[in-house]
Amino acid sequence: QVQLVESGGGLVQPGGSLRLSCAASGFTFSRYAMRWYRQAPGKERQMVAAITTAGGSKNYADSVKGRFTISRDNAKNTMYLQMNNLKPDDTAVYYCNAPSPGYWGQGTQVTVSS
Repeated sequence: QVQLVESGGGLVQPGGSLRLSCAASGFTFSRYAMRWYRQAPGKERQMVAAITTAGGSKNYADSVKGRFTISRDNAKNTMYLQMNNLKPDDTAVYYCNAPSPGYWGQGTQVTVSS
């Protein structure tokens, strides 16, 4: 059974940091590029960051460049999103995604508020 399970969300003050994790199971994680998405209330789902199979290439949305870092550990079947200098506009549900074959996690809530 394929599973992508996000964790690490929570409430943080502006300027704070969080590290999200996405644990994969049921498929060969190392063979697939992976992405983080987020969806704020009333807004469309937005791609935040992407990483290739071995982690050699990474891409970020302009809104998070310089603040977020995507990484993966294929030995642990896990992807990460380190989020620094968080802003209220980063408040959203964050999802991990394997774009091909189209797997999604259930999401983890990140709330940035004082």
